[in-house]
Amino acid sequence: MRQKRLVHLTDSAEDQGSINLTPLIDVVFVVLILFILIAPMLETDKVKLANGPAREGSAATNPSSLVIHVHEDNTLWINKREIQEQSLRPLLQALHAKNPKLIPQLYQDRGAFFGTYQLVKNAVEEAGFEELDVILEPGR
Repeated sequence: MRQKRLVHLTDSAEDQGSINLTPLIDVVFVVLILFILIAPMLETDKVKLANGPAREGSAATNPSSLVIHVHEDNTLWINKREIQEQSLRPLLQALHAKNPKLIPQLYQDRGAFFGTYQLVKNAVEEAGFEELDVILEPGR
């Protein structure tokens, strides 16, 4: 006598509807482990900030320093003396020839045009200066 086998169709129908997530979980763990290993080795860009604001009673700038102010009406002032845009570049070149280690400090008013900042920056670069300190004043 033969025994009849019972075929369970319901089990195969359930298998077709489910998705095997094991390979996906394995890939996620591998990526996570790689991230944990590589993250400490990554270098981030750092911005070196200037010292804090000068205290009352101490001079903010040296008398031999070069201070450039751009006011709200886009007028240019160098060391408390108003100058025209045309004379900016020759004046900066003369100051650089006199003292090449000088670092210009730019005080830009918030209401001044960006084009004026760009004009000053280009003139400073073309005069031969390697650095330009842009000083931001809060509340202005």
